[in-house]
Amino acid sequence: MSSLADSRRLTHVTAAACLALLISLHFSFITGVVVAKVLASTGFIAVAVACGALQSTYGRILLAGLCCSWFGDMFLVSQSERVFLYGLVAFLLGHLAYIAAFISLGLDRRWLLLTAMPLAAAAILVIRWLAPHVPQPLFYPVVTYTIVISVMVLTALGARGKGAPFIVALGALLFYFSDLSVAMLRFVDRDAAAFFWGLPFYYGAQLLLAHSVAAVSGSTTDSEPSRENAA
Repeated sequence: MSSLADSRRLTHVTAAACLALLISLHFSFITGVVVAKVLASTGFIAVAVACGALQSTYGRILLAGLCCSWFGDMFLVSQSERVFLYGLVAFLLGHLAYIAAFISLGLDRRWLLLTAMPLAAAAILVIRWLAPHVPQPLFYPVVTYTIVISVMVLTALGARGKGAPFIVALGALLFYFSDLSVAMLRFVDRDAAAFFWGLPFYYGAQLLLAHSVAAVSGSTTDSEPSRENAA
């Protein structure tokens, strides 16, 4: 599959699976949670492939990140502290792949300088917020993860400043905020209904990043005639 129509259909399937996941969580239907999560997370990988991820360097690196996120999603089904750590590592590897993908698009130094301080301040606030609630064995992994996802957002914004499609930056920001809901549910308030906004943010972020493959390819293709004319 490589057509725009295929990617749209797969996006709709992923969105429907996300809705089914929310309903299953609300009614504590564990089988439904597992099935819906597998479908939704497989969906954003399929969207990236349909958008041509295998045909570009950016797409292949991003696809690796999406695959790491898939494993992270599966690990986070469990309530075990050890399995949660596996999920944290899987997502951390995913963010490292996203960082590499965004760097491959080029980064604007001015955008990096303008956004570095606010993101650093936000990371410090998040760590201070979570510190009293995170079990000691998970504290440093959580701090490391917070730093890496902040750098992921930073490189996405830097790539946007260099001309990357807007959905790259938006996807990264939605991912960041979705992870706040995961932290809230896991460490601060297990009875909170944060998944009602966190999961749509998360799957929305992954779908935007998956669709960015086609957007990046389109912007690259569009720029080719300009380069030729300039020559």
